[in-house]
Amino acid sequence: MVVEGIQAVPTLLNHISPWHSALGGLSHQLSVDWLVLAQEVRDPDVIGQMVSAWNHFVKTGQIWALLIGVIVGYVFRSFTSF
Repeated sequence: MVVEGIQAVPTLLNHISPWHSALGGLSHQLSVDWLVLAQEVRDPDVIGQMVSAWNHFVKTGQIWALLIGVIVGYVFRSFTSF
């Protein structure tokens, strides 16, 4: 259903008078293959990917850099604001 809607957009734009000359030849040259590629999913386990990314974030020590940056930024902000 989404693919049909996306394919109808160039046809709709061709009927709008200012766009007709600009998109007239372009809509016939566009390939529909990118629509199929955009719908492929390699790993549908989104929660698992988030857990893996968080574990990597903690394991590499980036969590400490984040916490130190937040603390230093808060202290710097409190010194510079009146």
